[in-house]
Amino acid sequence: MIEVTETFSESYARARVRFLEAAAAAGCAIESHPHPLHGRDGEVLALDTALDGPAGAERMLVLSSGCHGIEGHCGSGVQAFALHDQEWRDKARAAGVSVLYLHALNPYGFSFGRRVTHENVDLNRNFVDFSKPPPANDGYRQLQPLLLPERWPPDAANQQALADHLAQHGLPATQEAVTRGQYEFPDGLFYGGNAPSWSHQLVRHVLHKHAGTARQIAWIDVHSGLGDAGIGERIFCGRPDDMPAIERARRWWGDKVTSMHDGSSSSAPLTGQMGDAAYDDCPKAEVTSIAIEFGTVPLMDVLNALRAEQWLYLHPGAPRPLATQIHQQMRDAFFTDSDAWKGQVISQARQAMFQAVDGLTG
Repeated sequence: MIEVTETFSESYARARVRFLEAAAAAGCAIESHPHPLHGRDGEVLALDTALDGPAGAERMLVLSSGCHGIEGHCGSGVQAFALHDQEWRDKARAAGVSVLYLHALNPYGFSFGRRVTHENVDLNRNFVDFSKPPPANDGYRQLQPLLLPERWPPDAANQQALADHLAQHGLPATQEAVTRGQYEFPDGLFYGGNAPSWSHQLVRHVLHKHAGTARQIAWIDVHSGLGDAGIGERIFCGRPDDMPAIERARRWWGDKVTSMHDGSSSSAPLTGQMGDAAYDDCPKAEVTSIAIEFGTVPLMDVLNALRAEQWLYLHPGAPRPLATQIHQQMRDAFFTDSDAWKGQVISQARQAMFQAVDGLTG
């Protein structure tokens, strides 16, 4: 079996090569969907898919990475390891489960070290019905001037104003206002967009093509940046009223599966979640989906990294030393470059994959 440290990559370009080489060596059916832009170093960007197992299988596990761009450093490592893991591949095949790998759902964000797409859209807030008025977020509107001040680092007045808001409203309410999703400020944080993004449209296309006839689907979407360092929180990602799916998720992955809908998760409730796509594009399937969220640094450090990176996006002429510092701060918020952290990620993700196959086969 390949060493854990050999599956994680320092760049999107290297991660893509590792994934495609591993998928080819495993004999998977590979498809590449080129992005309209090029990457940070001029490389081709694409959402790559690999199907390990028969097409049209009734039971399918979807394993996806890079919904939030820079979080692909974590998720891509999991996928590359899985494709080299013969015990895992034998387990899925013997159970009649085809595995669909979706690599770098947001390749632009992965390459450029951003969490958002090239449209500045948070992909996991973009799956709303744009024929209707967008969800309101009055709390974010109040915070926008404080979150993205004109100067960075923030001055003392800005820091005090934000501290006063936290003291008045508390961290959970502030987290929800900031992260739930907002549809009013295109240059703001956690922007859900005003139309389906490139990645959104492609996710739907790929799901419909490869899983549209499946009868049972398990979906594990790999994320990073929330929760205790190195711990993979399993967060239910189905619709809030799909109680049978919540119950299945807790049978398959353990009763510690959390839900943002009942307050048990480190994630605040979100609007426009990507997980809704499986209900729409795989209508014949019983869908059971979770995100595994691997913790890195404390929540306020993550939020401040996101503020800094968004400020830099709005001020591309910032001094190079400051830009370098912000890029590193962002990387540290979503990827811990240590053997111990990578080992924790692989072991927990691998366990969840085995459990998904057991769940799909009853």
